[in-house]
Formats: sequence, structure tokens, C-alpha cells
Amino acid sequence: MKLPAYQLIRKVNEWQACLEILQAEPSIAIDLEANSMYAYREKICLIQISTPNQDFILDPTIQALDLEPFGELIINPEIQKIFHAAEYDLILLKREFGWELKNLFDTMWAARILGYKRFGLASMLETCFQVKLNKRYQKSNWCQRPLSPEQLVYAQHDTHFLFALRDRLAAELAAAGSEEEAVELFAAQTKIVLPNTDFDPDSFWHMQGVQDLSRKQQAVLKEVNIYRDRAARDRNQPLFKIFGGRTLLEIAKQTPKSMQELRRIHGMTNGQIHRYGQGVLQAVQRGLKAAPPAHPKRNKRLPDDVLARYDILHNWRKQRGLQRGVESDVILSREALWEIAHTNPTCMAELEPLDSIGPWRCATYGPEIIELLTT
Repeated sequence: MKLPAYQLIRKVNEWQACLEILQAEPSIAIDLEANSMYAYREKICLIQISTPNQDFILDPTIQALDLEPFGELIINPEIQKIFHAAEYDLILLKREFGWELKNLFDTMWAARILGYKRFGLASMLETCFQVKLNKRYQKSNWCQRPLSPEQLVYAQHDTHFLFALRDRLAAELAAAGSEEEAVELFAAQTKIVLPNTDFDPDSFWHMQGVQDLSRKQQAVLKEVNIYRDRAARDRNQPLFKIFGGRTLLEIAKQTPKSMQELRRIHGMTNGQIHRYGQGVLQAVQRGLKAAPPAHPKRNKRLPDDVLARYDILHNWRKQRGLQRGVESDVILSREALWEIAHTNPTCMAELEPLDSIGPWRCATYGPEIIELLTT
């Protein structure tokens, strides 16, 4: 399907004119493109914004463009923001700008509440509108400039159809009596807790195969893992583009002491050896001289009664999802199950204050939960 022309926003006057349009709209559709496959720390590289009549593509890498008015739209509770699978984009907005979105309609979660089995945007557009998305540019480096017209049209597709999709799903939610549930779940998606992305020198303990290494090899793995992170940060590249986890493990197993030995490592290319060989060999030597790394502290085992309650709730949630024809986390989140298991409410008055549930879910599932826990 040929789309109407998009407007690429790269100049201050273009952005000001766009903002005047957006500020007058009751709803706007938004999508972000980032460069997670091409950078040590991803950043927002493109912002697509649609109204029912126009598609805008904003280049946020242009420093002359003041994005604060866009942030005011994001946090304005009077303007509905339509996303498809908003979570990752909301994390980016909060991490880069500190913005916490208000008034979300998430078409992916609407589809999940309604029991759609294929709820990715491409699947939804094909199911609802017989529109097929070209995934050719899905893994583009969106911070590279210039972007081709084909890339920009690909990006335009991500918001152009969201109003029609919102309208269809909103009608289906109303027909199913699920509007209140959807509003509650949309609001829950906006409560973003930023994940800790700081490098942990002990993260090597999470690698598959680390327990099969000798204590000396584990020390080498720790040092090579630290070196990989430093190289990735210095070159602004994701870790996997320096070398992968399996290659790290092979280096730790074989502890190469020369460039010739390094060339025998499975997974090490000539380019990697040229760029990182000396750094790897130095890291290996540091590991060989280091004391064995301390084992990570084990998490304290939860009390048996908490684990038993969680199992009861987990099984109940699974059955409830099957009854409704939805995935189990539509019923309650995993965090909610754990909070209930820990607090062990014995009546509705004790269940209602729990942050992870919400009024609709509490009223709908609360009596069943209390009965489960008290019988």
C-alpha cells in the first residue's frame, strides 16, 4: 500500500509548525527508532509521530531542535499517546530525558487483552488491514545519516496505521467489556523502573559454561570480560561486536599467550585479532596472575510458605488465562504474584493496597485469590 508523503523534520521552523499541529490534537501516535545493535549504549535516533491526517518523522540528532515541547506532549495527561509495544520506547524516553508518559493506549496490550495470538505490529496490520510490512530495514542503523527514502517510509509505517488499529481495538475492547481492564493495564505500562545498565565486573558468572572452568580459568574469564566491556565502551559498539560470549569462554579455556595461539581460538577473526589481540593477551596475563574470583553470594532461599503460595498463584493464573483465552501475564504480572505470595493477604482489605495489582484486577480476581490463600 502506497502511503501519503511523510514530512521529515530537520529544521527549527519545520519543528515549530509540527508542534502547533500536535499540540492541538487529542491523540498522537508515536514510535521510536534506536541503535541498540550499533552502540554501547543505545540512544533515540528517530521519532515518528502521526496524527490522523499527517505523518511526521523527526530527526532528534539535530541539536538545534528543542525537544522539550515534545516532552510536554509526552507528560500531558490530556493527550492520548498511541504506541504499539510501548515498554522499550518508554524506557528510552525516561533514560534519555527523564520523561514519564501519561495517557497511553498500547495497541499490543489491547490485542493481548482481546486474546490475539499474533500481536506483533506486522501481524496485526496484516490481520486487520491486509497490510504487509517490509522488514528489510528492521535492523538498520538508525543513527547513520543520511537515511534513505526507503528507510524513512519503513519508519513511517510504524505509526501511520496506529489510529485505525487503535479505533478497531478500542471498539473490540468495548464490545468485550474490557475497557476498564485495558485502561488499568495501559497505566501500569507507564510505571517505568529503569534497569541498571552499569557494567558489573562479576557479570561473567552468568555466562553459560563458567562453572566448568578451573578457578584460574575463571580469573582469566573475568579479566577478558572486563577488557571486552572497556573496548566496547571506547569504540561505542555493543559487546557482541567486540566478540561473543562463546569466544570469551574459549579464550579463558585456552589462555593464549601469543598472537599465534590467539589465532587458534574458535570465533576470533583476523580483524578482531588485529584490533583487540594485544588487549586480550594482556587481560589473559592479568587473569593468570590474579587470585581466583570470589563466588557470587547466593540469594537467600525464600521461606517455604512463600514459595508454596507462589506455586498456588502461578497455577491459578495459568488456568485463568486458559479460561479467558489470553496469556497468563494478562491476568496478573509475575511481580504481582510474588507480592501477593510475600504479603499473604487474608481479606480484600489487605489485598487492595498492593501496588502491583490495581483496582480492576483486585475486584475481578481478588475474591478468588483470597479463597485460594485461605483454604
